[in-house]
Amino acid sequence: LRKLTGTISKTKTTVIFINQLREKIGIMFGNPETTSGGRALKFYASIRIDIRPIEPIKQGDVVIGRRVKVKVVKNKVAPPFRIAEIEILANEGISREGGLIDMGITTGILDKSGAWINYGKTRIGQGRENAKQFLRDHADVAAEIDTKVRERSLVAGNETSSPNGEES
Repeated sequence: LRKLTGTISKTKTTVIFINQLREKIGIMFGNPETTSGGRALKFYASIRIDIRPIEPIKQGDVVIGRRVKVKVVKNKVAPPFRIAEIEILANEGISREGGLIDMGITTGILDKSGAWINYGKTRIGQGRENAKQFLRDHADVAAEIDTKVRERSLVAGNETSSPNGEES
């Protein structure tokens, strides 16, 4: 891994390693969990993320995804130790609409009263899945909520710059 880091950096490549946890035997205090593969992966990684399942997401009796807790264990490029809960769906990946609903409620742009989720005077849906479907069907409303959430969160993520300075 030491020999690869220079090449990875020069070619602006992202390398993702997926690892599993093992139990250390005889640990009385502290966390008995460790990752296999030695210390090099922990040392050379720029970002390490711990993902733990919270609950399955079901559609009827069929599991279509999972709600997970994501904790940034190590981060050399941004503040570490951030925690988030996200939905990972089997056919989509990370649910954009689910994150938008969570952030909208957190920032106060969306209002949740009982099972209903409201955006201003508009009722988005009764229950989380119906609200997500509404946002999928009404992309203009989803974009408006996204803009307001970013403004309120002071995160300007709408413009990205390419390496040669052009905006995309």
